[in-house]
Amino acid sequence: MTSGNRIAIVGAGIAGLACAKVLRQEGFPVEVFDRTSDVGGVWSATRRYPGLRAQNSKHTYHFSDYPMPADYPRVPDGQQMQAYLDGYVRHNGLGEHLRLNTEVVAADPVDSGWLLEIRDRDGIHRTSCDHLVIANGVFSDPVLPDFPGADRFRRAGGQLGVASKFHDVEAVRGKSVVVVGYGKSACDIAEAVSHVAASTSVVARRLLWKMPRKLAGVLDYERLMLTRLGEAHFRYQELGRFERVLHGRGRSFRETNLDVIQELATKRMNLRELGLVPEGRFEEIAESTVGLTTENFYEQVAAGRIAVHRDATIAEMLGDNGPGVQLSTGETIQADVVICATGFHQRVPFLTPYIQRQLTDDDGNFRLYRHILPVGVANLTFVGYNSSVISALNAEVAAHWTAALLGGRLALPTAETMGAQVDERLQWMAERTNGHHAHGTAITPFSIHNIDEMLADLHYRLPMRTRAAQWFRTIKPSSYRGLGERRPSANETTPGVQVPAGTQAVPGS
Repeated sequence: MTSGNRIAIVGAGIAGLACAKVLRQEGFPVEVFDRTSDVGGVWSATRRYPGLRAQNSKHTYHFSDYPMPADYPRVPDGQQMQAYLDGYVRHNGLGEHLRLNTEVVAADPVDSGWLLEIRDRDGIHRTSCDHLVIANGVFSDPVLPDFPGADRFRRAGGQLGVASKFHDVEAVRGKSVVVVGYGKSACDIAEAVSHVAASTSVVARRLLWKMPRKLAGVLDYERLMLTRLGEAHFRYQELGRFERVLHGRGRSFRETNLDVIQELATKRMNLRELGLVPEGRFEEIAESTVGLTTENFYEQVAAGRIAVHRDATIAEMLGDNGPGVQLSTGETIQADVVICATGFHQRVPFLTPYIQRQLTDDDGNFRLYRHILPVGVANLTFVGYNSSVISALNAEVAAHWTAALLGGRLALPTAETMGAQVDERLQWMAERTNGHHAHGTAITPFSIHNIDEMLADLHYRLPMRTRAAQWFRTIKPSSYRGLGERRPSANETTPGVQVPAGTQAVPGS
């Protein structure tokens, strides 16, 4: 089924490119806008910080029909990831559909779709589309805290910025560097600069559990996070048959496994000796992101090249006696450069305030059915708002879900039912993560569950042999390669459901 409906996609990262490729194959005219000069999103040269690497191996972090180059290392770095995505564009002929260096500054709904205001090198222009796909990235708008004394700090010569704007290690050679945060980007940067900086300090408001890529030479990070058995160790919203056992009668087995992993990780990283054992249980590693250990980070801490100030925040920035920071613990640290890896805003600033209020609840959480469809806002879908440790595959399946919606092949519950399910999910996410769920856009560690739910809507089921293998072997994106080759017939749609008003796109011709 093809369509004359014009699709505008905002964002040329992993999610935007996957959506462009799938929709184009379905016959939809697509146009992809991105304000940067290259594709890649978080992997763009405009955002790559020193030490940036993929969390996954090249065997799991790729599109279903486009594997990583054979000569890539097991874990690609940021430059290799961008090159892979650039190759994906060429392989699928997407170049002519890209409008780089072009920012969507406003999007207004009209009867026929959306009126867009875009800014490129030639100025501001207007264009329109029948359907708008938002793929701007849930980790693309970094938070820069409003520290007291920041102006004084800058006047004294101090430099303050965010991780995604820090690109050159040599810029801090011989300087005192403070990195704020304890997530992967914070630890990546701290490890990278610790080899050239005069001093490197990490200010961690809360220590997070982290996991090495390999434990005891047997268990690896992907075996825990990217198998059905590993994922089942974390309690999902709706439990399957085996999961009910694992969280019921088999609870002791599950807890023992996690306790063993926690102890192995503690010993592997020498956390007790370094005074860096987090509070709480190891299970908290999967709140909404996965704490993967930065290679050589703890070795640099042990060597005195990195100082971690745990359970602390920056109370004030100083400048009277040279740039520095005072911590909430009362300690004062010299700081020529402060790099903040303190999270991201999840927002869509180019939408009108009225539409933004329709998309989110009172806490700013995105109310998206299947993390894709805003209930009650017509001609609009999201992709990439199901961020996970296998974002390429999750985004690709979401793109097929979107294509089915736009092609008139997807039967949905009523708007009231979808809204209730979204609210229930957000409540569950808030409870299991203590509110750390990136405003409802991060699905980790339930990447496979998310894929299963979208595939169920598409009436697509993996072969039993493949599903069985996924219980013990890491998921293979290539297993989903045939997803776009089969479409459900009309009699396969779920009986008794209807597409709610305001969500059905115009069927293809």
